[in-house]
Amino acid sequence: MSRATRALSLVVLLSALTAACNGDSGGSPTTPTATDTAAYSSTDLRTGTGAAAVAGQRVTVNYTGWLYSASAAENKGNTFDSGRGASFQLGTLIACWNTGIPGMRVGGLRRLVCPPNVAYGSSSPGAGIPANATLLFEVELVSVP
Repeated sequence: MSRATRALSLVVLLSALTAACNGDSGGSPTTPTATDTAAYSSTDLRTGTGAAAVAGQRVTVNYTGWLYSASAAENKGNTFDSGRGASFQLGTLIACWNTGIPGMRVGGLRRLVCPPNVAYGSSSPGAGIPANATLLFEVELVSVP
């Protein structure tokens, strides 16, 4: 590669990097925005040993929800909700929970990363959750009937 070609390549690369860095992301590096996204995932942090949750069943959980932040430790941005002893019927929740909780065993702790298409989508349910937000939950299954 000629010296002129290398110099031109370097200029193009630096221009692209400068443009990317100067873009308005809508938040500081640790402030999650609706543009912080991740694919759906379900990860067992602790495997339970009790009865398994089944789709359509009523379950009792402890949970904490965070806005997903690509730059925060463990991707945990601002906390928007938590609950202890919360009871729900599977199938009546956001799709991420309806898909992510069945199969858990009592005593288990599962991390759910919920992109907008399996969370609240383009609507904001309030409580500090913006439209098009990716959410992160840690859910502990306390009991099933």
